[in-house]
Order: sequence, then C-alpha cells, then structure tokens
Amino acid sequence: MIDQQLGIVFPGQGSQSIGMLADIATQYPEIKTAFAEASDVLHYDMWQLVQEGPAEQLDKTMYTQPALLTASYAIWRILQTRLEMTPAFIAGHSLGEYTALVCADALTFSDAVKLVAARGEYMQDAVAPGVGAMAAIIGLDDIKVKDICNEARLSGEVLSPANFNSIGQVVVAGHKASVERAIGIAKEQGARMAMLIPVSVPSHCALMLPAAERLAVLLSKMTIKKPTLSVINNVDIIQYDTEGSIRDGLTKQLSMPVRWVETVQFFTRQGITQIIECGPGKVLTGLNKRIDKSLQLISTSDLAGLGTVLNRNS
Repeated sequence: MIDQQLGIVFPGQGSQSIGMLADIATQYPEIKTAFAEASDVLHYDMWQLVQEGPAEQLDKTMYTQPALLTASYAIWRILQTRLEMTPAFIAGHSLGEYTALVCADALTFSDAVKLVAARGEYMQDAVAPGVGAMAAIIGLDDIKVKDICNEARLSGEVLSPANFNSIGQVVVAGHKASVERAIGIAKEQGARMAMLIPVSVPSHCALMLPAAERLAVLLSKMTIKKPTLSVINNVDIIQYDTEGSIRDGLTKQLSMPVRWVETVQFFTRQGITQIIECGPGKVLTGLNKRIDKSLQLISTSDLAGLGTVLNRNS
C-alpha cells in the first residue's frame, strides 16, 4: 500500500565521508553485500576505500558516485526487507536520481554502478583540473544570483546557477575566474556567505556538455524500464514515465541545474508530510528543513536514524 504522506530522497555528491555506514554495517549485512556486488562490477574493493580512504581518492567523482549510489541503495534494501513501505514519491539530488531509479526498478543495480562510474569519469575528463569551479552563495534570492552570474561572466566563459539547493542557497558553476568574480560581487551585494566549494568538477553547467554527449551514448545501450515508483526528476520536476524520458532527463541533468527547492515544494503540494533521506550524511535533511519547516524529516545515516525509520509504524 502506498503511504500518501511519505517521500524518500537520495543524496548526491558531498554526502560521502570516510567510515560512512560503518556502524550500520555491524548490524545489517545488506551494507557489505551491496558493496561486494559493486566491487565485483568495478574491480576494486569499494568498502575498503569507503572505510579507509584515502579521502582524496573517495572525493574524486568517478569513485564518489558509485560509492554513494551503493551506500544509499544498501540502506534502501534494509528498509524494504524489514518494512512494508511504499512511498508516494521519491527523488534524488543529482547523482541520487540514479539511486532513485534503481529503487524504482528502472535500472538494475549493476548497470547503475557502471553508469555512475562512467558518468564520473566523463565529468572528470570534460574539464581540465583548475579550469572550472563551483561556489555556494547564501543569503541572496535566485534572481539576484542569476544576475550576478550574468555580470561576472566574460565573453567565452561559462557561469550559471548549478543547484537551487534551498531557500536563499544557490550553488553556481563555471570557469574558475568567473566563479571567483561572482563570489566578489555576491559579497558586495550582501550575501551572507559566498565561497568556493571543494569539488573536482564544475557540475550542472555547460562545461559538462561533452560529458553529457558521452553519457547519452552509454545510456542508449542500457536496458531501462518504466519505474515502479513515482520518481520526480531534477530537470523538469515531473515524473519519469517512459524509458525515453529517463534517458533524456539523465543526459540533460549533467549540464542543467538541480531544482531541489522546487522538488521538495512539489512533494508538499502532493500532500507529503514526511521525507526520509535514504543514504549517508544529512545534507538533504538540512536543506529540506530550510525549504519547509513543517516537514517531518528523518535521515538514515546512522543506527539511530535508521532505527527511527524502522520503528515508525510500530
């Protein structure tokens, strides 16, 4: 039975950390089983990397993406084997959208692991180190941030909003020089904070178009099915309903902004009152709280949070 008030969301890059899910893995075998399956696909010990590092390697996008997908899907498996829980809607932040599609049976887990590892490699290859950057701007509205991008961007440069993460929190991406100019302008215009964020690639901007072209080719070879759950996509804030819409959405997503505020607002308009963040970290829980303070929010990044979810109907 569908729980009409429940939404589940899956985190993206930035939620990874060395040692993540270690406490959960001591009590739930699904964690190490999922990591072993992913390791077999990619031919390296992913659990060892996640637990022991080095952090510099885990933070490279081609390693980050499969690690987060695996971690979030492993927690989903725990929930599904122990609860009769069908959310009304699910969504993922950027990379997390792939996890959502796996959980909705649109992609197999092994195919998704291959896809996101390749996605990370394509993104890394698209922009040489030091050429691109991303920055978080907090305390200005969306229109003002768009205007700042237009002012800071010189001819031939790329600079645009990449993530509309929360109310008054926008991440911009593009050429590093233009991002740095935008930081200066944002501070002059009263931003509470404007700073570079430590990422290895400038995601969700036009610099990712070469990666998107390569990803489209790979997606065309993958078996994709109609989702069994209602997955809301990042680009259009609509439900994926066909194979073609999934291929199109995942391709566009690389070079277009993540509209997370609108995603959560869509959830609430549909009657969602509780959102579970299924995966490591509490990034989305923090963003969601600032978007709508009336939401009941739970993260599953540790044993306590996972226990709260597992006991929610008891």
